[in-house]
Amino acid sequence: MNGQAMRERPLSVLWLQSGGCGGCTMSLLCAESPDLMTLFETAGIRLLWHPSLSEESGAEALDLFERILSGAEPLDVLCVEGSLLRGPNGTGRFHVLAGTGRPTIDWARDLAAVAGNVLAIGTCAAYGGITAGGENIADACGLQYEGTQRGGALGGEFRARGGLPVVNVAGCPTHPNWVTESLMLLAEDALRPEDLDVYQRPRFYADHLVHHGCPRNEYYEYKASAEKPSDLGCLMEHLGCLGTQAHADCNTRLWNGEGSCTRGGSACINCTAPGFEEPGHPFQQTPKFAGIPIGLPTDMPKAWFVALASLAKAATPERVRRNAAADRIVVPPTVRPTRKG
Repeated sequence: MNGQAMRERPLSVLWLQSGGCGGCTMSLLCAESPDLMTLFETAGIRLLWHPSLSEESGAEALDLFERILSGAEPLDVLCVEGSLLRGPNGTGRFHVLAGTGRPTIDWARDLAAVAGNVLAIGTCAAYGGITAGGENIADACGLQYEGTQRGGALGGEFRARGGLPVVNVAGCPTHPNWVTESLMLLAEDALRPEDLDVYQRPRFYADHLVHHGCPRNEYYEYKASAEKPSDLGCLMEHLGCLGTQAHADCNTRLWNGEGSCTRGGSACINCTAPGFEEPGHPFQQTPKFAGIPIGLPTDMPKAWFVALASLAKAATPERVRRNAAADRIVVPPTVRPTRKG
């Protein structure tokens, strides 16, 4: 697939939904500026079929699948939402594609084999996610990962016809722009192996941290911490926030134009990472050893954090200290002239 070929015809996309809640599709429908269908039209993206959005069903959908598998209908991108279910006993029959008698995992494997590129939409499709949590009685896995381990439904060595491994557009759910931007990059033949991080997430969002742009950063700098969810302070020390470790641009690429988890008062649970569903402790609790959070900010040695935290807390302004434990600004910043002389 090359840029010239993509200019001659739209990028064709087929979307499958497997073992998940459908939340990534719900998120995708919130795309704005422009809306989803306008974006597809202007970006030259043709949605061949989506089980929740397309009129075609039954025999019409199966006919499309057969045309793709025979090569009569080119498939540039296969998008899979939800984890792949291998149970029971490796048969995949916990999830049979309606009207086909065949497990969805088998359809995903066959379609991936002829697709130019394969996108795992959401953390379930990427790594197993929520569906693979607990005892994982459905034997759920991601397309090319099972948690942090390569393998999954397609195998660790899988490469699509275009040369890329599975592109893991991870998130629970994904931001709509992570999906549309990935598709637009593929439409321009502008996504390379080096554009993916170590877990095969697109680096345009995975090279950022949720911490970047967080409105609670002043509280973080002074280690002025919230004690309960309604407080304004930093959520890292007591309430389980992983924003300093989570790879995503949630606080600079806002959700629905204005929000994020931390802006809404909820700790970041690192939902773009494999294994986020089982952190080993309650999501809203920070595990500690000798009073120090176990999960330290990315790239920060423990000794540095301890020294920084001690200095920061000693220097915390009274305004920041009091506001951190309140649900609104109780002490406004002092008004001072900034012009000297």
